[in-house]
Amino acid sequence: MQFGRSYEEFEVGAVYKHWPGKTVTEYDDHLFCLLTMNHHPLHLDAHYAEETTQFGKNVVVGNYIYSILLGMSVPDVSGKAIANLEIESLRHVAPTFHGDTIYGETVVLDKWESKSKDDRGIVHVETKGYKQDGTVVCLFRRKVMVPKNSYLEARGGEQPGRPTPTS
Repeated sequence: MQFGRSYEEFEVGAVYKHWPGKTVTEYDDHLFCLLTMNHHPLHLDAHYAEETTQFGKNVVVGNYIYSILLGMSVPDVSGKAIANLEIESLRHVAPTFHGDTIYGETVVLDKWESKSKDDRGIVHVETKGYKQDGTVVCLFRRKVMVPKNSYLEARGGEQPGRPTPTS
């Protein structure tokens, strides 16, 4: 099973459809809010959301949706990354609610070789997240530094540091 890609494996225009999706539960949303100290009642207080918002129910915190999508993209995009260099843009374009299932896909926008080191390159990608009905909820663009094959070979190949089991 592949986990991430080397620079040579990325092609501009390629689309990676991340699998599986993730159904967002109330527990997931509340735990993320509490862990990150985001106590806005839109996310935590059902009565507040029902009585005072246009949605009439709790909205899942956007940074959790972003985090899900970023995580979904790791096996396809950044599993071999040397560094995540930049989040260029992040847009939340529609709300997500408890019980929605999030799916994601990433398109390769561009790539170029590093100017300072010849064993790596930069990949520019855009990830799109959408719900079970196809509604796009989140878009973000980022730049990731990824190794070339020469970098991987010099450090132990496909799974560097993996031990060999003893009998």
